[in-house]
Amino acid sequence: MMATSQAIRVVVVDDSSTMRRLIRAGLEQDPQIEVVAEACNAREARDAVKALAPDVLTLDIEMPGMNGLEFLERLMRARPTPVIMFSTLTSAGSDEAVRALSLGAFDCLGKPKFGTAQATMNRVTELVKAAARARVDARNYQVRLRPVQTDANWRWNGKLVMIGSSTGGVEALQTVLSDYPANCPPTMITQHMPPRFLASLAARLDTIVAPNVRLARDGERLEQGVVYIAPGGETHLHLDPTGQRIKLHAGDKRSGHRPSVDSMFGSAVPHANNIIAAILTGMGHDGAEEMLALHQGGANCVGQNEQTSVVYGMPRVANEMGGVDTELPITEIASYLLRRASK
Repeated sequence: MMATSQAIRVVVVDDSSTMRRLIRAGLEQDPQIEVVAEACNAREARDAVKALAPDVLTLDIEMPGMNGLEFLERLMRARPTPVIMFSTLTSAGSDEAVRALSLGAFDCLGKPKFGTAQATMNRVTELVKAAARARVDARNYQVRLRPVQTDANWRWNGKLVMIGSSTGGVEALQTVLSDYPANCPPTMITQHMPPRFLASLAARLDTIVAPNVRLARDGERLEQGVVYIAPGGETHLHLDPTGQRIKLHAGDKRSGHRPSVDSMFGSAVPHANNIIAAILTGMGHDGAEEMLALHQGGANCVGQNEQTSVVYGMPRVANEMGGVDTELPITEIASYLLRRASK
């Protein structure tokens, strides 16, 4: 569902009347956004969606009765709609946030707090506008689980895989890694997320895909069968100068992000002929500049296509700059990576 040239129509769902008023007031500061209804529970939210067909929902994860996750799952099956989730930034809240993203939420933010409410609402406004343009029908909402197994017919040729992703990336990564065997090539991933969410993402993926998935640790040797997630925070995920180990590089944001895909790809340029790189769904341009450098250095480079990208931003820019060998549906990315990493 996409908004037209008219105002973006939003339904705000939260059991707290104070929070609903805060979100409404913040969104309606922008003349391009209209809050058409509020709902305090899943039943009211369902009725509002049916009656008003909004362009975007904001949805609280922690609600009484049917919680936000249950409602989100039902909504995405019955009437896929862009959803911005709100969650408490606790360990439990982070687990729920990653679960929401895997179910199809466009993005998930911490609830506005005193002193930071304006910054949070500015971000929500930005996300609502992006969500209204998103391809929610690009997602496959049923996570495909595969048995843990080693592919005895697959032999690693020594090449490393790097994947960059952002908005829509949780489900895209699940789709790619669900086709990975337990003896997959070493794979480094930079996904734009807060550190708590990244820890929850690594833990979740580790339980549902065949390879070992974990947060990357500084200095560890890259091993077959392991997927390394950038921990974020104050560091970027890098390949060290030897091309054999992880380096967590403390540095400023790059392309507006930390962890940054450009920073990760850039660290691998000296070893480009040993790299297979993928750039998946996401807003902005992070990764495009250094994917071009990798491509020029001899790396194999693939981008997620527009039809299966929730937000065709990062892969579009990479493709337009000439850094992508080919674009593929998300369901074909793993095959591309594994073919080029096999003997």
